[in-house]
Amino acid sequence: MRITAGRVFAVLSVLAVVAGIAWLLTPQPVAVETASVVKGRFVATIDEDGKTRVRERYVVAAPVAGRLTRIHLKVGDKVAAGDVIATILPSPAPLLDPRSRREAEERVGAAEATRDRTRTVVERARAQAAQATADLERTRTLVARGAATTQALEHAELAMRVADRDLRAAEFQDDAAQHDLEQARALLARYHDGGDAALDAWKVAAPVPGVVLKLVQESETIVQPGGPLIEIGDPRDLEIVVDVLSTDAVEIRPGAAVVIEHWGGPGTLAGVVRRIEPSAFTKLSTLGVEEQRVNVLLDVVSPPATWSGLGDGFQVDTRITVFTRDDAIMVPAGALFRRGESWYAYVVDAGRAQLRTVQLLRRSGRVAAVTGGLATGEQVIVYPSDRIAPGVRVAVP
Repeated sequence: MRITAGRVFAVLSVLAVVAGIAWLLTPQPVAVETASVVKGRFVATIDEDGKTRVRERYVVAAPVAGRLTRIHLKVGDKVAAGDVIATILPSPAPLLDPRSRREAEERVGAAEATRDRTRTVVERARAQAAQATADLERTRTLVARGAATTQALEHAELAMRVADRDLRAAEFQDDAAQHDLEQARALLARYHDGGDAALDAWKVAAPVPGVVLKLVQESETIVQPGGPLIEIGDPRDLEIVVDVLSTDAVEIRPGAAVVIEHWGGPGTLAGVVRRIEPSAFTKLSTLGVEEQRVNVLLDVVSPPATWSGLGDGFQVDTRITVFTRDDAIMVPAGALFRRGESWYAYVVDAGRAQLRTVQLLRRSGRVAAVTGGLATGEQVIVYPSDRIAPGVRVAVP
């Protein structure tokens, strides 16, 4: 058969058509997003928002019934211990009543008992602070000799700071109890004086130095004994209250490290868990679902100069550490999916997706730690679609 140019062209055209049809029928690679399996330090955290609050708040209440004059203090004003913060003009009849006199005498006794109790608390807190200081000095000596770890030194420093704060709070309570006792004695002295002395203005003094946090009653009005007037506290002595799910609270331990973010200033702040409250409460979520929440109290351990702008009731974001592991194999949490009781991931091998069974250790946010099934350096498919199956060709952008 004679081969002509026309026949060659016809054969090539047929081959081109066959190749085009074969290319169209061949499945195209599925575009996927991948991430590398890495090894490093894995930290599992519970992420929740919280609010700051003054650790020790003092609500100054009306000691007697009478007419309260207008309070001229404003929120944010500083007061010293003993400053007059409110004036009450008592009615003469109740103050001259024998029963009221007896109540005043009993109030003095109660105030004396409270003062004695607060002094005992101060002595105990002072002893604990002294012990914490001695333990810190011993730990520093042991660390210098190489007989103790840096972690032990950090725990000793934390114990000393907590003991100092407890002592400061106990002294505040003792000062408040002393002022309450002096007010009760002054009231009883007015009963004994009688006459026009009972009609004098009653000066309500600030029990401790601090800043006005809230004016409960600002305008002139009639008040009853025990009616709240004003709240005073030290804005430098802040704590953070975070409510977490009760299922998460069981994993949190006192002393756990906390990272404080989005507090309004640059960088992050360091904190530590001081206490997990033993009782939960019911709270509605944003979706209207009832949840059991537990309050977790945090202390800020960063230098106070770095967070001087924080005040009472400010919102912050917190990350509470509940689990850590060094040299853990980590993958994006979006690369793992569950079938039945097992976890799986797709690994890119020679341009194709291969299904792997994975032994999951723990997930935290967008990262997961595994104990088997994946090796460092392998590429896993993140958020695989329903087009991904074992052996499917994939294309990485």
